[in-house]
Amino acid sequence: MTAYLTLDDLAAAARSKLPAEVWDFVEGGAGRERTLAANRDAFERIRLRPRVLTGVTEVDPSVSVLGGVWAAPVGIAPLAYHTLVHPDGELATARAAGACGVPLVVSTMAGRAFDEIRAETTAPLWLQLYPLRDPDATAHLVRTAERAGFDALVLTVDAPRLGRRLRDLRNGFRLPDGVAPVNLPTSWRTGAARPAGHAESHFATGLTWDAVARLCASTPLPVIVKGVLTAEDARLAVAAGVAGVVVSNHGGRQLDGAPASLDALPEVARAVDGAAVVLLDGGVRTGADVLGALALGATAVLVGRPVLHGLAVDGEQGVGEVLRILTEEFVESMFLTGLATVADIDPATVTAPALVTAPVSALVTGPVTGPPEPTAGALPTGLHLTSLHASLRHPVLRTMTFLNEIVARYPDAVSFAPGRPFEDGYDLAELSGHLSAYLEHRQADGQTGTALTRELFQYGPTAGTIRDIVARTVAQDERIHVAPEAYVITVGAQEGLLITVRAFCADPDDVLLVPDPCYTGVTGVASLLGVSVEAVPETTDGPDLVYLDRLLARLRAEKRRARLLYLVPDAANPSGTTMSRHAREHLLRVLRPYGTVVLEDTPYRLLGPADRPPTLKALDRHGQVVHVGSFAKSAFPGARVGYVIADQTVHRPDGTGLLADELSKIKSMVTVNTSPVSQALIGGLLLRAGHRLGEATAPAARRYSAMMRLLRAELDRHFPQPVRDRLGISWNDPDSGFFLSLTVPFVAGDEQLDDCARRYGVLWTPMSYFHVHSDAGQHAVRLSVSYLTEQEIVDGVGRLARFITDTAS
Repeated sequence: MTAYLTLDDLAAAARSKLPAEVWDFVEGGAGRERTLAANRDAFERIRLRPRVLTGVTEVDPSVSVLGGVWAAPVGIAPLAYHTLVHPDGELATARAAGACGVPLVVSTMAGRAFDEIRAETTAPLWLQLYPLRDPDATAHLVRTAERAGFDALVLTVDAPRLGRRLRDLRNGFRLPDGVAPVNLPTSWRTGAARPAGHAESHFATGLTWDAVARLCASTPLPVIVKGVLTAEDARLAVAAGVAGVVVSNHGGRQLDGAPASLDALPEVARAVDGAAVVLLDGGVRTGADVLGALALGATAVLVGRPVLHGLAVDGEQGVGEVLRILTEEFVESMFLTGLATVADIDPATVTAPALVTAPVSALVTGPVTGPPEPTAGALPTGLHLTSLHASLRHPVLRTMTFLNEIVARYPDAVSFAPGRPFEDGYDLAELSGHLSAYLEHRQADGQTGTALTRELFQYGPTAGTIRDIVARTVAQDERIHVAPEAYVITVGAQEGLLITVRAFCADPDDVLLVPDPCYTGVTGVASLLGVSVEAVPETTDGPDLVYLDRLLARLRAEKRRARLLYLVPDAANPSGTTMSRHAREHLLRVLRPYGTVVLEDTPYRLLGPADRPPTLKALDRHGQVVHVGSFAKSAFPGARVGYVIADQTVHRPDGTGLLADELSKIKSMVTVNTSPVSQALIGGLLLRAGHRLGEATAPAARRYSAMMRLLRAELDRHFPQPVRDRLGISWNDPDSGFFLSLTVPFVAGDEQLDDCARRYGVLWTPMSYFHVHSDAGQHAVRLSVSYLTEQEIVDGVGRLARFITDTAS
C-alpha cells in the first residue's frame, strides 16, 4: 500500500475511496464535527516541553493496563459496522490490533460474531455495551463475550440516543444488506437498516449508578464506564466498583457547550486518584496527543474514526498503518521530551494553558520489563483495587458501606434500615447467669474444673462444644430430630453459608440458585468464592416454582449443575415473604429429580407466629436440605453463634461419613473453631430456657408482630387506597419478621436515600441492593421495624410519606 505520513493523509484517502453517503455516516453529523473541533482545539493548546542531555538512548512505549501489557498506550475505540467500509470488517481490525499488540474494543453493533473475532487475534478484546432496556439481552451479550474469552466490558453511559444525524437524513442513508449487528437478538436486526432506531427502541433511559454496580457484580470481567466528564461521576463510578473510566464527550450526547475530553481529563483523573484506569477517547490524531493525554492523567487513549479510515483504505494493513503512525509519533515525542518509559511521564512533560494539570494515573506502569528500583528505605506506594480480587468491587460491599455512612451522617434520622434486633431487653446480668448455668451443666456431666478451664480458655473442637444442647433445642422447637454429630457450630449463620457453598460448588459449572430479591450475605459469599449465581423470581409464596423448574432443565441442558438453592422460607430478608406448607412440599418435589439441595436459612423463624409451617428440614425425607440456624436474632447478636445441620451421607475412599464432618474441615481453615466462651453463653441460655427457645422468644415475637401491624396501619393512614392508586404505591403484607417491601413510583437509589435522609430525616434501604442481575427493585425500598419504638414508627412513616408524595409529584 502507499506509505502515509499522517492520519490526515489516511483520512483523505478514505474519503476519496468511500461513497459519499458512507463517508458522511462514518464521520457523523454536525454535532460530531463540533465535538471533534472542540477536542482538536484542546489538543492544539498542549505544548510539549523538550528536554536535552537526558541520556535517553531507547524508548519503551509499552504500558500495563488492568494486568495486560499493551505495546503502546493506544487502543481501538468501539466502532459500529466495520463491514460498511471493508468486507472483512472487525476481523481485519482485530488482526491488525493483535499484530501491533494493542487492544480492540468491540462494539455491540459489530458485524462479526464475538467468537469469530476472538479466533482471529491475540489482542486484548473488550466488549462495548450500551445500556439496554431488556436485561436478558444485556446478560446474553455479557455471557457471549465471557465465553468468547473477552477481557473486559465497556459500558457506554452517555448514549441514550444516537442524536439527530442530519447528513444521514439528507442522504436517506440506510445500512446495506448484510451489514447488521450479528451478536444481538434476531428481533433487533429487523431495524438494522436505520441505526438510530436501535437507540429509540432498545436503549434504556433513567438508569442510575446502581445499574453499573449490578453489572460489575454480574460478571468476573472488569467493567469500564465510557462517557465520564466530571469528578462527581468519576467518584460514583469508582464507588460502583468499576475498573476504569473513559473520559469521552462523543457518545450519544454531543452537547454544545460540553467540555472537550482533554479539558475534562485532569478533573476526572484527580477524582479517580489511582483507584481505576483512566482512558481518554476523542480527538487523538498524533503521537504528541497521546503523550499530552498521559501527562494530564490518562492511563492510555482510544482512537476511533482514524481506524475506520485505515480500514477503508487497505483493510488490515490500513488499520496497522494507523497504529504504526501513532506509535512512531509517540516514541518520537518521548525522545524529544527526554522520557525513556511511560512511567516517566508527568504533568511537567507539557504546558497546558487553560488546563489544570493532574497527577498521572497511578495505574500507568512501565516499562513492563520490571518496576523501577526503589530508593533506600522506600515503602510501597499502595495497592490498586483492580489488582485485588474482583469480589472487592461487588456492589454489596459498596452499598453496605454507603448505608453505614448515611446512618452516621444523619444520626437523628428515623431509620427503617437496620435489620438488628430490638435491644431494650438485653441485661448484662444475664451473661453471668448463662455462663453459670452452662458450667453447672458440664459439672453435672462429670466435667472437672481443669477440663472446664481448658474448654473455655483453649481452642476447642472445630465442630463445636454445644452440639448436644443445640440438637436437643432444635428437636423441641422444630421437630428436627438429627443426631448432634450432624451439627457444626459456626461463627454466626454467615460462616455456615460460606462453608456449605464452598463444599457444594466444586467447579466452574456448578451454580448457586437464589431468590430474587435475596439476602446479600449469600450473594456476597458467592462473589468471594467465584461461584456462578442464577436468580429465581420470588412470588408472594416463595420462589416461582414454574420458573425454577424451567431453569433447572435449562442448566442441565447446558451441562451446568444447580448444586444449591438458597432460601429464607420464613419472613425472608428483604421481602418479608413466608412460604406456605404446600409451597415447601411442592418445592422439594420440583428439586428432587435434579439433585439440587436446599440451603435453608432460618434467622427469623422463632420470631414469627406459633402456628408457622414446618421447616424444610423437618419435611425432608431424602437428604435434600442443609439447614442453617442462628442465635443472632433470637438470643443476642454479639455471641456470633450459629449452626449447620448436615446429616447427608458422604461416600469416601475409606468408607462413609457425614457431610457435617466435611464442612468441619472447611471451617478449620476459616475460623479454626467457634469461640468456646460464646458457645458457653448460648448453651447456658438454651439450658435456662429448658431447651425451648421458641417459648423464651415469644414476647419478642409478639412485639415484632405488633410493630409490623403498626407500620402497615400507618402506611394505610397516609396512603389510603385512592392515593395508592393515583401515585402507584403498594406494599406486601408480611405477618412476621423484620421487613416489609414498599413499591414507590420513582427510582429509589442511593441519591434518593441521601435526599430523603437530609431533607426529611428518615432512612430506608433501596431494594435494588438485594437483586441479582435485573433492574428489578429500582422502584422499591425495604422497611425494617425491628429496631424502632412505636413513636419512631409513627414519626418515620409520616416523614416517609412526605418524601414519597413530594418526589412523586
